[in-house]
Amino acid sequence: MGAYTLNELAARVGGRVVGEGERRISGVATPQRAGPQDICFIASKKYLSQLEDTRAGAVILREEDLSACPVAALVVRDPLLAYARIATWLTEQAPHAGGIHPSAVVSDQATIDATAWVGPNSVVEAGVVLQAGVFVGPGCVIGAHCHIGRDSRLLANITLYHDCHIGQRVIIHAGAVIGSDGFGNANDDGRWVKIPQLGRVIIGDDVEIGANTTIDRGALDDTEIRRGVRLDNLVHVAHNCIIGEDTAVAAQTGFAGSTRVGSRATFGGQVAVNGHIEIADDSHFTGQAMVTKSVREPGVYSSGIPAEPNARWRKNIARYRQLDKLMARIQALEAALQNKKD
Repeated sequence: MGAYTLNELAARVGGRVVGEGERRISGVATPQRAGPQDICFIASKKYLSQLEDTRAGAVILREEDLSACPVAALVVRDPLLAYARIATWLTEQAPHAGGIHPSAVVSDQATIDATAWVGPNSVVEAGVVLQAGVFVGPGCVIGAHCHIGRDSRLLANITLYHDCHIGQRVIIHAGAVIGSDGFGNANDDGRWVKIPQLGRVIIGDDVEIGANTTIDRGALDDTEIRRGVRLDNLVHVAHNCIIGEDTAVAAQTGFAGSTRVGSRATFGGQVAVNGHIEIADDSHFTGQAMVTKSVREPGVYSSGIPAEPNARWRKNIARYRQLDKLMARIQALEAALQNKKD
């Protein structure tokens, strides 16, 4: 945990201080709960009323909201972004010590940097490389020939199947499974024959993977999660998918096999993405969208149907079932009108 003056924080985020610049800030909190050593933020005008009784040492906000602030202010262009950086500095943990817990099972054919940590009851198989500063939490299984880059963190109960490659500064949350077999099967007169999954999973630098997310290894080529991607909890990425740089994916979204997603795309919760399609850079999908074909142009796409009162829903469903009859009647009327014109 750190502490900085408001002036020091302003210099780091390129902001302007209004008020007591030498006040020391050591924590972050909401406007309602903040104390004199805490900083909070306001990113939307609808929350300005929360500042009326705040005891915060300072507030991060935009210039146009300054008049509503009763305490010292840190004025920036993007309060949420400034808060994210400040909160990171204020909550930084001391570097972990290197070593191997006595209960861990580590192959003598693994290469583990002296500054890396392998936690209780974890397993590290032959050919694994853990670079400097890697943290492997309790209960993890690191399969043969995996490579984990500098300062990456596997928090707890994470499984990496063999031959996975994890970049630098990657964060993988509890319960994630990386490199499991993709859903590949051939049918032999009604019986399924498993197709070997021979590719790898390649995860780029600065990726964050949420709890209980699963990423399948490729069938022949690799599954790729590229630099800066953010995957929420309970996301599924099937075999041979490529998720482009700085794409963000909310919980319960699933990608079928061999989908290629461009850079800076965003996916709301429970989006379903078909396989063997391509998604353009800067494409954005709202929650529960069904993406059934390639998206070639950037933009915002939606298809989920909002909830409505049950009586209205039942009436609309009844009408939906009549669409074929209604279409036939319209076509008949159009034909009759055309005959009259002729």
